[in-house]
Amino acid sequence: MKTYIDKVRALVQSQAAPKVFVETYGCQQNEADSERIVGMAVKMGYGRTDTPDNATLIIVNTCAIREHAELKALSRTGRYKKLKENNPRLLLGMCGCMVQQAHRREDVYRRYPYVNFVFGTNMLAEFPKVLYETMMKKKRQFAVEAYDPILPAAFPEGLPVQRESNRKAWVSIMYGCNNFCTYCVVPYTRGRERSREMPHILEEIKRLIGEGYKEITLLGQNVNSYGKDLNPKTDFPNLLQEISKLEGEFVLHFMTSHPKDANEELFRVLASDTRFSRHVHLPVQSGSNHILKSMNRRYTREAYLEKVKLLRQYIPDVVLTTDVIVGFPGETEEDFADTLKMLEEVRYDSVFSFVFSKRKGTPAADMDNQVEDKVSKERMGRLLDTQIRIAGEKNSAYTGKTIRVLIEGESKASPDMLAARTATGKLVHFIKTPAGEQQIGNFVHVIIERGDPFALWAKPL
Repeated sequence: MKTYIDKVRALVQSQAAPKVFVETYGCQQNEADSERIVGMAVKMGYGRTDTPDNATLIIVNTCAIREHAELKALSRTGRYKKLKENNPRLLLGMCGCMVQQAHRREDVYRRYPYVNFVFGTNMLAEFPKVLYETMMKKKRQFAVEAYDPILPAAFPEGLPVQRESNRKAWVSIMYGCNNFCTYCVVPYTRGRERSREMPHILEEIKRLIGEGYKEITLLGQNVNSYGKDLNPKTDFPNLLQEISKLEGEFVLHFMTSHPKDANEELFRVLASDTRFSRHVHLPVQSGSNHILKSMNRRYTREAYLEKVKLLRQYIPDVVLTTDVIVGFPGETEEDFADTLKMLEEVRYDSVFSFVFSKRKGTPAADMDNQVEDKVSKERMGRLLDTQIRIAGEKNSAYTGKTIRVLIEGESKASPDMLAARTATGKLVHFIKTPAGEQQIGNFVHVIIERGDPFALWAKPL
């Protein structure tokens, strides 16, 4: 990789003010990948820009989890056609989960001839080579390899990174997924599970702490599967225990945790270190056993509720969030009622809810009894009404409490306010003061004055 970085840098040196712009769609793993794409581009001689208008290299990092995400990325790519017409030296590339799919890659090849290069999710480290060959051969490059259905791909170590924040950092601990939920493309677009060696993870976290990062998030499609593929085998709770031995002031988050693999040992370890966030994202997807079986989730609503009960025994104040799919094929009104009942029983702090989206190549896309859009949307409305009420009640309960928060910067709600996050990820707004501005990037204590379904409102101490 270094050789191609040097080769591209030699070509780029002759350009006036070369700049890179990366547009990212989808999950936090994509955001982490984009930081490495920018890192490699900077090593190759590009400066960073926050706008595509003055870029000489644009990369669209795509998502495939829902059709809407794909169409949005394609639409945005289409708008860059005009930029290329006005700037012939502009190079346009695409990467990420969408282009890992053969049918979408064919769309790009046929319908977007101004896209210069494409590289797949397992070709991240090959980006410099792809870019160099695009420059030298003056022809389009499509560097995508199918994942081996049995053998996991190697984990790309040592890639340069340009982080978006100097306070918050993503740390990938594994890629891929072996669960094959019937609605999900991730096992096909990200491949089989492969874990990073623990020393690499610990060294990266130790370095981040030393550089002053206060919020670190471990990433994986299913972090609870971490270490099963390593030799010798290890597990996620053991990784957390090793992280706990590191010195420093920080908050550690992780996502995502599959309910079938979440266990008592995980809950015990989470409770053992106050630097571990009291927030657990535990995607339920549905409250109906019938639908859960059809989704191939491999747990029942009863088993899920037992794990929630056990988790709250170890961490009584845990903040629980979840994902829910509405309108999965075959979902009846009774099935949906079970999902609403699950929301009432668990009382999540937040729910990320989505109408079922057919993903080509997944079993659910071809299932009988597809739910009509109007039915799904009506059910979604009821689910949102239920969760907004619950979230409002839960956040209102914080009124009068003193809480430690990490100040992120100016609030999007008002330029006269600052935004912060609790250790559990809750958004907090409070009045901007000179003293508060000086504490951006640091932990402070605030008093919560009120809560609404979406945020907490506070005053500084």
